[in-house]
Amino acid sequence: MSMENLFAKIDRIAGGSKAGLLVPAEGLAHPKTKRAFAWITWLLIAELVLGFGAVVAAVIIARKGEPVPVAVWMRTVVVLGMTVTLFYFFWRSTKGYYWGYQRLRLFAQIFPVITLVMAAIPGLYPVWMITEQIVFSLIMIGVGDFLTGDHMREVFRKPEN
Repeated sequence: MSMENLFAKIDRIAGGSKAGLLVPAEGLAHPKTKRAFAWITWLLIAELVLGFGAVVAAVIIARKGEPVPVAVWMRTVVVLGMTVTLFYFFWRSTKGYYWGYQRLRLFAQIFPVITLVMAAIPGLYPVWMITEQIVFSLIMIGVGDFLTGDHMREVFRKPEN
C-alpha cells in the first residue's frame, strides 16, 4: 500500500464525508496563508516541546520517589496524543484539505476551554501541571486566532462539490 493510499484512508476516518474536499490552490499560495501556517508550525512545535517537558518533569518527580498522581500521567499522554493529531490535521490543511483546517480550528478552540476547566479543579493537578495547562491553553488560543482570522476563513471556505 502506498503512503498516499494510507493517508487517504486516515483522511476518510478523520475527515468523514468531507475527506476529499480541497480548497483552491491559489489561496494556499497567498503570502498571508504561508505566514499563518509558519506561525502555526512554531506554535505546534512549542506545544510538542511543552508536552514532552511535562512527561520529563513527571518522570523526574517519580524518580525522586515523590508520588505522581495518575491524573498527571494521563494528562501527559493525552497532550502528546492530541499534539500529534493536531500536527496531522495541520499537515493536511497545508495540502488544501478543507477537513484538516476545520478539525484543527475546532480543536484549537475547544482544547483551551477543556484544559482550563481541568486546571481549575482543586487538587486534581500539582501547581507545575496547572501552569503547564495554562501555557498550553495560551498557545492553543494563538493557533485558533490564526485559524479564525478573516483571511484563513476565506481561503478555507467550504468548497463546492
